[in-house]
Amino acid sequence: MKRAVFPGSFDPITLGHQDIINKGLRVFDEIIIGIGENSDKKYMFSAEKRFEFVSTTFDKIKKIDVKCYSGLTVDFCKENDAQFIIRGLRNPADFEFEKSIALTNREMTGIETVFFLTDSKNSFISSSIVRDLIKNKGDYKLFIPKGLSI
Repeated sequence: MKRAVFPGSFDPITLGHQDIINKGLRVFDEIIIGIGENSDKKYMFSAEKRFEFVSTTFDKIKKIDVKCYSGLTVDFCKENDAQFIIRGLRNPADFEFEKSIALTNREMTGIETVFFLTDSKNSFISSSIVRDLIKNKGDYKLFIPKGLSI
């Protein structure tokens, strides 16, 4: 069984995240969406609320499990018997940032990172843009999964 972890803060989940997860479903038998908790980060939404957003988005897909975690992603992968990490790429800057993390993770643990390119229609979407729209009462619903209530 090929099991992968898709880690992120999902603060909140966006159409870009959903796009990457849907691509991963075509490759992996199971995906664990790992909602990271970093005490150095300031989140707009609590871990419980982010868990709810992600769970609601994928509640009908049996190949997906949603869990919260803290600490290193590779430790979370080992705890969950995942051999792969999924990462999404929107642009060349994402690749350069993610490449060094992927190489470090592989060197430490042998866990491989698989990169998926976002569809061009989602390549500009980020959680920080969505948070800014929410704060300023913009139409953020254009950029989050359908049916999600924030």
